[in-house]
Amino acid sequence: MTEVIVVGGGIGGLAAAFAQARAGRAVRVLERSAEFAEVGAGLQLGPNATRVLDRWGLLGQVIEAGVLPRRLVFRDALTGEELTRLDLGEEFRRRYGAPYVVAHRSDLHAILLRACEKAGVELLNGQHVERVDAERARAYCADGSVHESSVVVAADGLQSALRAQLSADQPHDSGFVAYRGTCPIPDGFDTSEVIAYLGPDRHFVQYALRGGELLNQVAVFRGPGELEPAFDGSCDEILKGLPYLWRDRHWPMLDRRPIGTWVRGRLALLGDAAHPMLQYLAQGACQAIEDAHELAEQSAGGDWDQALAAYQEIRAPRTARVQTTARLWGDIWHVDGVARVLRNELFRTRDMSSYAYVDWLYQG
Repeated sequence: MTEVIVVGGGIGGLAAAFAQARAGRAVRVLERSAEFAEVGAGLQLGPNATRVLDRWGLLGQVIEAGVLPRRLVFRDALTGEELTRLDLGEEFRRRYGAPYVVAHRSDLHAILLRACEKAGVELLNGQHVERVDAERARAYCADGSVHESSVVVAADGLQSALRAQLSADQPHDSGFVAYRGTCPIPDGFDTSEVIAYLGPDRHFVQYALRGGELLNQVAVFRGPGELEPAFDGSCDEILKGLPYLWRDRHWPMLDRRPIGTWVRGRLALLGDAAHPMLQYLAQGACQAIEDAHELAEQSAGGDWDQALAAYQEIRAPRTARVQTTARLWGDIWHVDGVARVLRNELFRTRDMSSYAYVDWLYQG
């Protein structure tokens, strides 16, 4: 009998499936789409996530597919002036026990998918789970099929249909929209840096992917509106990057407010289904990986009721802090006028050897 059913085959779902399978459990993943794939471009993996990937034996593959940046740099979007930086080198790695890695979303997804296949996870496509009987751990699909297990993990994303069985809340639109894109690395770009340009009602992020072959870019601004006018007055580095962004798609910046209840019976939320967050701390995938690891750790004893209760008790406060801090960080990034002057001065005078602002996040 399948012991664990995971609904959703994204990064969070596959991480959960692999963590359970490597613990010796029979796992089945039910993915709604016709194939397992991940849409998007780059993502950042802090040491709170790469420590877990290292324990799972996957970090080497992720590093090989990605880039190990040496600095996280914040600049003013209007002037291009450097405001502050965080060193991601040897001292950072010693402090947190793992590196900071940037990678293409599809590469991380593919690594997790291969790991699941090797671990014997049953991977099923075209399975639209409409509801779960939480007491019996049964997943009911639109095609009439029913999947039974000991526990069902809902990793079906920000628009999770299964979250509605625990909460009546809806996604919150921050009013910002993101355009993304990749292109070959331009001459002169420093591939050792992750750069965030902070501006009034806008920001722009750049970093290298795939061993320094690709440049990943993200342009975020307060919508509705057109991309180019939204970045009028920005520094040359941003204006040069705008033409390489995809124009056939964009992403509204959505999240939800934290909830304390992730578990009902034998149904548990995980990843964006549990705690969708804005991108300002680059923690969406990281927190899903943390979830997967913690759920596997708590279920090691075999008592699922006890494991799910402990999982919720440990993870819900942690991710709530990340969600609320991400919202606050977004406000700080996008200020104008006197607030922008004060922010820039605070950043300029920050002790760049201090880890005070990130210890809580990266130490876990």
